[in-house]
Amino acid sequence: MTERFLTGRTALVTGSTSGIGLAIAATLGAAGARVIVHGLGSTEEISHAEQTVRDAGAASAHFLPGDLADPVAIEHLMQQAGPLDILVNNAGIQHTAPIAEMPPAQWDRILAINLSAVFHSMRWALPNMAARGFGRVINVASVHGLVASVQKAPYVAAEHGVIGLSKVAALEYAAHGDRSSGGITINCICPGFVETALIEPQIQSRAAHHGGDRDAGIRDLLGEKQPSLRMALPDDIAALALWLCRREAHNLNGAAIPVDGGWTAA
Repeated sequence: MTERFLTGRTALVTGSTSGIGLAIAATLGAAGARVIVHGLGSTEEISHAEQTVRDAGAASAHFLPGDLADPVAIEHLMQQAGPLDILVNNAGIQHTAPIAEMPPAQWDRILAINLSAVFHSMRWALPNMAARGFGRVINVASVHGLVASVQKAPYVAAEHGVIGLSKVAALEYAAHGDRSSGGITINCICPGFVETALIEPQIQSRAAHHGGDRDAGIRDLLGEKQPSLRMALPDDIAALALWLCRREAHNLNGAAIPVDGGWTAA
């Protein structure tokens, strides 16, 4: 049974109606947190996410909407959420195209959701965390916050920006709180390939070249980037996020932690 060390804490996880975000929300809930679910999805998908987090053991789980491309909507979301102990910025979008062919509107939207929304949510959350001497901001920044790939200019720019922004915030809030209270930390998790529904079409495409062998398809896909030749699971990312919320993590601050099977080790 998970140690319920987050009892009495409130967490907001953006993009938590599915995938990595839902795994993080459920894992924080299992540790006793009150969880605010956020993201896209049908009424049924949102209800399923809320119920998944409740079933994991959350003290409560409820959904709040908010268009992360709109600073006014973010302000409304943060005001509705109230004082937070944990903020997980997980939501993000992607569009691939060469720089010369990248639609300017896609550049603007990716930068707004993947980078500017992180700034706006932290701007609202951090003062309340500092006043209480405890706070955890976890920004899911992707391996593309550490390295580049072709045809991903806005995504790579945004994720590199998230890491830089997180370092600045970590410096500004490092002295708030103490070892006993847990302090304020702002860190990034930088996943490589993670086995989610979004990546499944790529797996199946590669598997088709190996007689339908899914494992062979995964090795083929990862062989270009991820030396371990195995994907992380959403629960793996969630377990790291949970550890970052512990008091013992009070001096891990301003880090960009790769979970990439050695992708960025070269």
